Amino acid sequence: MKISATIKNNFNKHEAVVATNDISQQVQIPVKATGYGSSVNGGELLLLALATCFCNDLYREANKRNIAIAGVEVICSAEFGAEGEPGFNFQYKVNVTSDAPTAVIDELIAHTDHVAEIHNTLRKGVSIAISR
Repeated sequence: MKISATIKNNFNKHEAVVATNDISQQVQIPVKATGYGSSVNGGELLLLALATCFCNDLYREANKRNIAIAGVEVICSAEFGAEGEPGFNFQYKVNVTSDAPTAVIDELIAHTDHVAEIHNTLRKGVSIAISR
């Protein structure tokens, strides 16, 4: 699976497009009040990626186990220091609404934490290359 994200920005115009295996969709993100850049910062998008990944993976893993889930809430947080410093103190809290026993849901959450791809990518650490 190949995933990409593209940002195109100029005065009062911000376009964000994501794609998986060449199937793309636009994500609506307003431009900053100054007219340049995104009103949502990268740290916020990173935490949204963590929350989205865990939410989607919970449904995927529950489906594999025939566990009915009525709803999911994932709250991610982190801290960022000065410009150029990496984030730290990444945490997330998960609430699952289901008629399944608490022990079953607790095990599902623990398993999903083990297989969530975005979480595992950050835990491993990756190199990032730049080109022009």
